[in-house]
Amino acid sequence: MTLLTEFLLRLSFGMAAGMAIVPPRLVTSGYYRNHLYVTLGLSALAALLSRVAAPAAFWWALATAVLSYVGSVCWLYEKRRAGVAALVAVAVAAVIGALAITQRGADMDQTAAATRAASPELAETLRLFQPITSGLLLGTTMAAMLLGHWYLNAPGMELAPLRRLLVAMASAVALQATLCGVGLALNAAHHDLTTQEWIFISLRWSFGLLGLPVLIWMAWKTLEIPNTQSATGILYVAAICVLAGETVSLPLSAESVFPV
Repeated sequence: MTLLTEFLLRLSFGMAAGMAIVPPRLVTSGYYRNHLYVTLGLSALAALLSRVAAPAAFWWALATAVLSYVGSVCWLYEKRRAGVAALVAVAVAAVIGALAITQRGADMDQTAAATRAASPELAETLRLFQPITSGLLLGTTMAAMLLGHWYLNAPGMELAPLRRLLVAMASAVALQATLCGVGLALNAAHHDLTTQEWIFISLRWSFGLLGLPVLIWMAWKTLEIPNTQSATGILYVAAICVLAGETVSLPLSAESVFPV
């Protein structure tokens, strides 16, 4: 349950951050309002789970839920500045909650392994940044997919906001791949990975990281037609790949010295 709580907070953080970089003058307010309800549901579930699984994150998860509701009200009344500020606040509260779980060392075996590592400080640093890079990858992908779907409701919107999220996705993939690539190399250097570990690592990397640049490029080229419906379909596939990759990454990283 601890890993699920952290996953929910990462996703809430990334979605709020992704929506916050979308220019509100080019996107109708319903996009922000409706999808803040999504972060509200995610963080409310995280708050329920964290009461037992991760007490250090409870109040941050609860704050994320409350701020999500406040943000949705701001967008309901077309208060753009307040709405963007609420999105930033949601992102900050959610990522602090995710980091609280990481810093408290929810998995004691993980902490002991990091202590035995040749570079415990590096292991702690990589683990500190992993919720941020993972959340950004999850959130920007979901925000892009949901924005692509929103064009079906408001087809007259400009394509610049979706292109901005595609660039953010590409940047998030690069950050997460760099962090997990370093972690994978260090794990392989410190001990021999089993065949089972390599199988899951291969699935994590093929679906969750290496295939994403191709999907982002396909979505970008599709927008040049332009065909937002087809681009949204591609982003649906990207969202599934990211969810699968990051879901596999969570238990793998929890059992490893360095995040993978």
